[in-house]
Amino acid sequence: MNQFVIKKKVYVGMSGGVDSSVAAALLKKQGYDVVGVFMKPWQPFDDENFCLWKQDREDALRAASVIGIPLLTWDFSKEYKKSVADYMVREYRAGRTPNPDVMCNKEIKFGLFLKRALKEGADYIATGHYILKKGNQLWQAKDKNKDQSYFLWTLTEKQIERSLFPIGNYTKPEVRKLAKKFKLPNHDKKDSQGVCFIGPLDMKEFLTEYIKPKPGKILLQGETLKEIGTHDGVYYYTIGQRHGLNIGIGGGPYYVIGKDIKKNIIYMGANIEVATNVTKVGETNWLVNMPITNIDVKVRYRTPSVKAVLAKNGVLKFKKPERAITSGQSAVFYHGQQLLGGGIIL
Repeated sequence: MNQFVIKKKVYVGMSGGVDSSVAAALLKKQGYDVVGVFMKPWQPFDDENFCLWKQDREDALRAASVIGIPLLTWDFSKEYKKSVADYMVREYRAGRTPNPDVMCNKEIKFGLFLKRALKEGADYIATGHYILKKGNQLWQAKDKNKDQSYFLWTLTEKQIERSLFPIGNYTKPEVRKLAKKFKLPNHDKKDSQGVCFIGPLDMKEFLTEYIKPKPGKILLQGETLKEIGTHDGVYYYTIGQRHGLNIGIGGGPYYVIGKDIKKNIIYMGANIEVATNVTKVGETNWLVNMPITNIDVKVRYRTPSVKAVLAKNGVLKFKKPERAITSGQSAVFYHGQQLLGGGIIL
């Protein structure tokens, strides 16, 4: 007598890209009851040429049809505007450099999407993130070039418990091959570039819609401060930035090494002047029970982790000077390849 087995239900966030499509196909093959969900994003401009989400939804629909699963469309545009876009503007206005992908994962994918999916009867959600899950802990993906653990440090143990990451143990070329094997129509679709759900975005153009330009001086740091150009607002520039500044001298390269928000001044310097041995982090989140003081840290995506010591008061001391540490960005903590947590650079 065959015993009736109830399949575990998984809601997969399908963006229309190859990664999330292969994630859904793998789960279907593994015997899960899979439901695809396309999350309608917020649209910053009333421009049909910019409106990429419609094409992405079509790609997700075609992939879901081939896989043999339903695709739901959930409109998260208002929530995205409030939780991610408004946060970006607030941070830039305060002179910091936000990380919208971290906030998008925290508030939308593993916040709103997870809650609604569980409410509708899902046992798990799944995404196309390149990250490995072992028990209820997270580790860097097999493909170190695509690893997205940097953007997932805000997750909680409960969120991890209810989340699946089917492609974490594959490289990007292997994912492409699987997409071809599954006959997915988007197997050769280019990787998306840009801000979380929004897509490609000229950040300065976006910010000028919300923060008015305010011309100011660019000063070169040396034995004395020397005016070398003008800018149109300190809010539009970030620490370590090299391009996109109106500098009237040769030499260099020169980098943004500081900003005075009140005086509306940008300070430039040579690369070595951007480096520092110490910074401070706040709003920390730990994925392990005991915070670890001797850690590996990434202060930017796709950079090698560096050795550091984290004090209880949030002071982070690097073994070697680290360049372009930027207020508002994420400092993400590791022990080897295991993701420990992270915090916001103050």
